[in-house]
Amino acid sequence: MSSDLPGLLRRIRRTADLSQRQLAERTGIPKSTLGAAEAGVRDLPVGRLVDAAGVAGLRIALVDDAGRELPPMTSDGARDGSGRHLPAHLDTLHTDEVPDRWEHRPARRQPWFTFELDRSSRDTRRERDGVPGDHDVPLAGDSPPERAAARRRAARQRRQAEWARRRAAGELRPAEPFICTCPPACDDLDDWSRRPVHAENCPCSCDVG
Repeated sequence: MSSDLPGLLRRIRRTADLSQRQLAERTGIPKSTLGAAEAGVRDLPVGRLVDAAGVAGLRIALVDDAGRELPPMTSDGARDGSGRHLPAHLDTLHTDEVPDRWEHRPARRQPWFTFELDRSSRDTRRERDGVPGDHDVPLAGDSPPERAAARRRAARQRRQAEWARRRAAGELRPAEPFICTCPPACDDLDDWSRRPVHAENCPCSCDVG
């Protein structure tokens, strides 16, 4: 039982300017229940307290030691394959961050999110990055195939940037000019509708190196 419950109920009644009987009539809470809770001899379900506060135009909130109000966790947060929210006290991870959990279950569809099972890893992550305020909310691009494609694109861009840097620094030899030596017979065979076609004795075969 909260030691502040009697004071909270009295604050609610004073703000709403209601007697116990009037508050009971407005909320549907038995007057005897309100009286016992206000006297500190019984508890009151939080839902009932919320209803009573609402009558006075008030609301129940969570406040930390610094006086900051904490919002409820989002209802849009990551869920498991059965549609249930992931454990509230654990941190969500993209499943490709822990791929070993699905490597031995190739027939099982890989979910988008999972949670950290290793307490020491979670503590290390939280010490480094802080405690996330909420679970991840699934967004476009969060599926495992999309994230894999994004990693491939990023790797390709890094390679291209490195090649450009090395060319600019003179670390790469300039490419030798390419001269096609296909004989006229190749042009006679190729109708340009598909991949290039070469004559049997073509010494060039330029499209295949």
